[in-house]
Amino acid sequence: MLPAISGVQPSPLCAGNNALVVWKFGKRSNIRTSTQRNLDAAAQAHLQDFVATRRGIEAFIEQPTAVNSASLLLIAYDGEWTRRSVPDVAWARRFAERHRLPSYDAGVVGYPQRMRDYDQRRRQER
Repeated sequence: MLPAISGVQPSPLCAGNNALVVWKFGKRSNIRTSTQRNLDAAAQAHLQDFVATRRGIEAFIEQPTAVNSASLLLIAYDGEWTRRSVPDVAWARRFAERHRLPSYDAGVVGYPQRMRDYDQRRRQER
């Protein structure tokens, strides 16, 4: 729990958030907690495992919005996919380059049909 500061009320929008928001020289910055770093490590491990165990993978980078942070969507040749939040777009691009994956801006090119076909096959199996 953060110490109380005289005359400052915590924002109800920050309730339950694991990040500490700091105002420094008029600019806002987020300080990540160890919980978030562990989640980032788990997400990175999941993405690396997906790349290592599937073939024909393409990376679709989703830009951050007011609601969501940047994310990386990996789609295999058969349409199987996984999406994880990433620290920023540059991190996603470096991940794709490091694993020699073709990368696309999802907002520009959209998602491939094979992803929708995979989802439809999964729904029919249930």
